[in-house]
Amino acid sequence: MKSFFHAHARRVAVLCAGLFLACPAVHASSDESALTSLIALVSQRLTLAEPLARLEWANRGARSQSASPSVATRQHEAQLFAEVEKQAKASGVDPVFAHTFFQDQIDANRGLRQALFDTWRNLPPGAAPEPASSASIQNRLDRFTPLMILALSRLQDLRTAADCPSRIAQSLTGWKSLTRDDSRYTTALNQALSHICETGGVGALG
Repeated sequence: MKSFFHAHARRVAVLCAGLFLACPAVHASSDESALTSLIALVSQRLTLAEPLARLEWANRGARSQSASPSVATRQHEAQLFAEVEKQAKASGVDPVFAHTFFQDQIDANRGLRQALFDTWRNLPPGAAPEPASSASIQNRLDRFTPLMILALSRLQDLRTAADCPSRIAQSLTGWKSLTRDDSRYTTALNQALSHICETGGVGALG
């Protein structure tokens, strides 16, 4: 079944290439380019919510479908946070901030999957999404970890700046105007970026 997320993933890939944001590589020489680079990475990581949701839908069955984490998922998240804090320290990033940022990524991805489940429950019989392969999804998610840590390390000054919220909002508005995403995706993107500034808060993003 073709979906908005397939088209979105293609648009993000094109934008990354066009902006020289070599996803998965990150190049940034200023706060603005570092911020755009981080938004591109966050956006691309969110595109994996759809294949992951399809896999979960097939494995669990429609009636019991929920994005709530399984025991195995919680174990993997614990391993992820341990690795995040290790890489953050090595890169000069506050490990508490890094932990919060990656928790936002997990929560945003989970919320997006739940929105998909809610949509799929209303599909007619035989129109359920085809399952995705589990072989590469987790590996693809994990590849974003060092790239995002690197991007965060380049935003240290921006995080404490008085105009951080407005600069985040401006960059995010510009990105959304290029990707033309629906409300489910933009809500997830806001959530994923809600604690970049020390003042935090989704409201700061507009």
